[in-house]
Amino acid sequence: MRLKITSTLAALLVLAATTGAAWAQVSVSYVKPDEFIDMPHGQIDRERVLKEFTQYFATFDKKLPAGQQLKIEVLDIDLAGRLWPRRSGGEDIRIMNGGADWPHMKLRYTLEENGAVLRSGESDLSNMMYQQRATRLSDSDPMRYEKQMIDDWFEKTILPKVAAN
Repeated sequence: MRLKITSTLAALLVLAATTGAAWAQVSVSYVKPDEFIDMPHGQIDRERVLKEFTQYFATFDKKLPAGQQLKIEVLDIDLAGRLWPRRSGGEDIRIMNGGADWPHMKLRYTLEENGAVLRSGESDLSNMMYQQRATRLSDSDPMRYEKQMIDDWFEKTILPKVAAN
């Protein structure tokens, strides 16, 4: 398969090569995902959830300055609501009642630039008021509460530090 390079893409590649500029990068890995507190039971559903999180974390590359790398290791996930298995087969049902069923995620992160560690640590993310807060994400997004929690973490933990550097 051949890659067609447009004139705009070619100009960006030349600019990056001549200025030494590098795009920001975000990488995500999952540590023992089969042991996470709350994941769908079916293999396909689990893979779908992890793929959804991976794609969402990847969008942060646009918010980081060029040349920075954010490495995220997800250590645990507890999705909003509680999972109820369906007796007749098919996908399980997630019930969210706004009680003690808020989303929670534990992760380890490292933010680097030119091989130097700018910031690193472990974070416990949670969104106890997940149903009382307005979200800019679509109501049809099944991971909107978790994504809102991830956005809050990124803006409070990573972005202010990026601006200070």
